[in-house]
Amino acid sequence: MSRDRIGVIASRVRTEEKSIMAALDARGAGYDCVDARTLWRGDQGAPRWSAVLNREIAASRALYTARSLEAHGETVVNSAAATEVCTDKWRTSLALRAAGVPSPPAVIAMTPQAALAALDEQLGYPAVLKPLVGSWGRMVSLLPDRRTAQTVLEYVGERPAPQARLVYLQRFVPKPDRDIRVLVAGGAAVAASFRTGEWRTNAALGGRSSHCPLGPDLAELALAAARAVGAELAGVDVIEDEAGGLHVLEVNDRVEFAGLQSAVQGRADVAGAVADHIIAAGRR
Repeated sequence: MSRDRIGVIASRVRTEEKSIMAALDARGAGYDCVDARTLWRGDQGAPRWSAVLNREIAASRALYTARSLEAHGETVVNSAAATEVCTDKWRTSLALRAAGVPSPPAVIAMTPQAALAALDEQLGYPAVLKPLVGSWGRMVSLLPDRRTAQTVLEYVGERPAPQARLVYLQRFVPKPDRDIRVLVAGGAAVAASFRTGEWRTNAALGGRSSHCPLGPDLAELALAAARAVGAELAGVDVIEDEAGGLHVLEVNDRVEFAGLQSAVQGRADVAGAVADHIIAAGRR
């Protein structure tokens, strides 16, 4: 491994990783694709790559991969600090709020009983229950009323892992049957797509992507969200309220973009933008 090469860390090489590596090939950039499950580092060492693109799919492994590589002097995109914020929905909400980025009101409750109190006294109904750490819309529940909340939270209280019994809630924002994914790379909003489906529009749940015009308001909101969490590469999930206002739901630090790339149909080269940014990061 050489310092003039890029490290691409991924335990699963999906469509996105293949397209990024193809873009690196097209630009004549050398790289090493390393399975994070084979990676180990001691408490001291020297950097091996000009920059590292962290595409590890598992949240804990991604975070500790970034931490261990940074401890050896590697430039990792995204940084461990950004990954730590983005993988925790409560910390993301705090970062967005601190930066003045519009996002749905959110609460963290230490127990399901406290969550019911927060719903009664502050958040109201309907609300959305999400796991603190999770992707693809899994284990996300709409709570239309107190009876439903009591039932769902009873199950939450029986989860075996202590963190899983913490309750993260967002106020439900009435919206069209779509949301928006914006990809940010290196301080630029590259492309956007509508995602249409049920109230959860994740591609993993059958959400369909189509082209979304990337106007200045949407682009600036996405850039502000990425800055708020410290992410150089980000997938920013945005919803429109009934009055047309824009709100950031989440910021994804290891963003999946196959649906977005298909939706923009030649209007933007998403994988190319990611490749260009990691090459530039290696020259810093």
